[in-house]
Amino acid sequence: MASSSSIIGFYFRVVLFVAFSAFFALPANSQILEPQTLAKIKERGHLICGASQPLFGFAQKNSEGLWSGFDVDFCRALSSAIFGNPDKVEFKPYNGLARFAPLQLGDVDVFVRNAYWNLRRDSVYNVSYVGTSFFDGQAFLAKKDLGVVSSFELKDVLVCVIGDSDEQDNLAEFFFKNQSETKEIIYENYADMALAYNSNLCDVISAPVSQLYSIMSSLKDPASHQILPERISKQPLGPVVRTGDDEWFNIVRWVLFTLLNAEELGVNSLSVASMKDTKNPKIRRLLSLDENFGKAIGLEKNWAKNIIANVGNYREIYEKSFGPQTGVALPRGSNALWINGGLLFAPPIR
Repeated sequence: MASSSSIIGFYFRVVLFVAFSAFFALPANSQILEPQTLAKIKERGHLICGASQPLFGFAQKNSEGLWSGFDVDFCRALSSAIFGNPDKVEFKPYNGLARFAPLQLGDVDVFVRNAYWNLRRDSVYNVSYVGTSFFDGQAFLAKKDLGVVSSFELKDVLVCVIGDSDEQDNLAEFFFKNQSETKEIIYENYADMALAYNSNLCDVISAPVSQLYSIMSSLKDPASHQILPERISKQPLGPVVRTGDDEWFNIVRWVLFTLLNAEELGVNSLSVASMKDTKNPKIRRLLSLDENFGKAIGLEKNWAKNIIANVGNYREIYEKSFGPQTGVALPRGSNALWINGGLLFAPPIR
């Protein structure tokens, strides 16, 4: 009969074998990460946010070096949640060719820019999309004197589009289904395409709405142009973080959800201070007036209140970035809340 010491030794060797086997069975590109991003941000004293190269409405910098825009305000909301101060943010601009490497290398804490969510980006680059903050999609920019109000009315037109791109493929598919005869005018970048359109070298431009909005803002008379309502592709945009830090992922995700829930509940930057005596249980949970919901995600009790007080709710951010005062009003459309016929939806805080 085997001694107790030999039995113990056998099981010890089995445990070691299983542990080493599990370790060496990990995929070569996997990483074992401990929650660390929030701690590094606090130690540094500010958030580092990767933003678009100036893209009107989303991220732009004025002559004094101050950033503003839809994506910028999301980063300011994050800063408010962490520090109670919206201005503890450093913005780093990147062009379309540098999308994820700075995030992987730790040069930025979060990317909020115009790289839309798809399977490849969400699975190959060791990054994770947190959620959709803006539903983008390919559409058409046309002069109003062209006399059309729908993309389905486009017949025998010259269309500017980026060559060798998904946009060119989407365009061909749309007009094939619509049985329309058109001619594509191919360009390598949006700047050249905007110049061609402004010089009447094409009748319409086909590109993501985020780009069309920016192009429209640069025209001499934006009011004489329109973005047609139909979308011929889906391109959800939203914040991106490194894969592996669940704590940071949850913080960024619930900052987005807080902006949406605040709009749904009618809590904004002007009213939030007067909500301390509200009887509405949903608002009391949103603002942690009774229970501390910030603790579950590593934040202080007033995290949501600070976001709304400093930056506003989703509607306030959207209207500041895309409202009539910008000179190029962009209707909410799919970016309306679900209760208003849009696609934006957030789980409740409870």
